[in-house]
Amino acid sequence: MADLKLQFEKLSLAFNGQQNNLTELAESRSQLETQYQENKIVLEEFEYLNENSKIYKLTGPVLMPQDYAEAKMNVSKRIEFIQSEIKRVEEKIENEQKLMEDTRNKLLEVRSSMN
Repeated sequence: MADLKLQFEKLSLAFNGQQNNLTELAESRSQLETQYQENKIVLEEFEYLNENSKIYKLTGPVLMPQDYAEAKMNVSKRIEFIQSEIKRVEEKIENEQKLMEDTRNKLLEVRSSMN
């Protein structure tokens, strides 16, 4: 009985840790989605500009001139990177949810064995 109680406590702690990990992953996913939407808006703004438009990039406290093609390419690359990060985080979320489900099932098994 003491072994079951100890196992139950360990599983409970593991489950709580997994819940915390899932919360952190969800926050990361949310931040990435915000960055993705912001960069998508910037890319859409490029459609209203022509290649001769002056574009500036904020570098520290200074606005530096930047080439249209380079700026558009940088934003596109950033969007690709953010999309790959979103995919990576979503895979981690899926894995964490599976771990939580397994841990929850083990908790239920141990609890039913204790009764």
